[in-house]
Amino acid sequence: MAMTKKRIVLLHVLAWLAYLAYCFVGILYFSGNEISFPKVSLLLQLSYLLSLMSVFYYYYSLILPGFFNRKLRFVAVLGALATPFVFIFTRYLLEEKLYDLLFGFHNYSNDTTFKHYMLDNLYRGLPAIIFSSAAWGLTYAYRQERENKQLREEKIKAELAFLKSQINPHFLYNTLNYIYSLAYPVSDKLADAIIKLSQLMRYMLTESPDGLIDLEKEVDYLNNYIDIYRLRFEDNFHVDFKVEGDIAGKRLASLVLIPFVENAFKHGAVDDPQRPVRIHLKAIANRLMFTVSNKISHHQKDHSSGVGLVNIRRRLELIYPGKHDLLISENGQTYKTTLNIEL
Repeated sequence: MAMTKKRIVLLHVLAWLAYLAYCFVGILYFSGNEISFPKVSLLLQLSYLLSLMSVFYYYYSLILPGFFNRKLRFVAVLGALATPFVFIFTRYLLEEKLYDLLFGFHNYSNDTTFKHYMLDNLYRGLPAIIFSSAAWGLTYAYRQERENKQLREEKIKAELAFLKSQINPHFLYNTLNYIYSLAYPVSDKLADAIIKLSQLMRYMLTESPDGLIDLEKEVDYLNNYIDIYRLRFEDNFHVDFKVEGDIAGKRLASLVLIPFVENAFKHGAVDDPQRPVRIHLKAIANRLMFTVSNKISHHQKDHSSGVGLVNIRRRLELIYPGKHDLLISENGQTYKTTLNIEL
């Protein structure tokens, strides 16, 4: 990625140098034998170039990315309307103020009307906006292709890993069902724990062509996961899990929510009835809001490997680019994660 950024910067520098060289050659060639003409023209060409660059990078760096961020879209629209005035202001500041102060000349004549100055510069600044859009579009397409390639490579690796692990999980799933049949006559509690563990295993083996799963099944998985933990801690396990809104018919990437619950159980306090682990899932229209908060435990916790927040961040970036927000806060007493996803 670092090499990609360096390559993009290098291309920008070369493009501007080529444009500047083209302009300077033209000025020197057409100036004839006039000595003063090139100096003034070169200064004016330099200010013109700086004005073009100001509007180019204003639109390239600040405005265009905002159109792809739903939070900044309205601000980006307002900023886009102001784009032509960036060129006007920069050119006016350089040519009409700075040059007059340093060199005693300016570009436009004193009898130039405000209307003529505005219209003339609106027209001259337009190409920079067009080229900025084209350059950003090409850069965006290149980055998207790189991300898609990386996603395809990661998907292939995941599929290979999944195929290698098929025998053991299926064997375990079938074995759990057999153990359940043996445990049912002996202990309802034991049989219930086995069937819940079996359901967890079956969910993890579930596949779909688009990689998505029904939200209802994800909620069932969370409930089974919580119930398994409750069996382990019995009366010293305090979790408040709430589901709001209509979750029927909604789909999301499987196992996206469980890492946050797993993290709360591993590193949080689950034995405090006054401060239980709070899990809140809310579905409104095409938006899903998932919040997990827990009291921070300072005792030694389970350090077994899991998906981890680092990996789930990357997974969200690949599956829901620009369509999710993940906020994590900690105040020394409480750890809280909030995930918003546009389904």
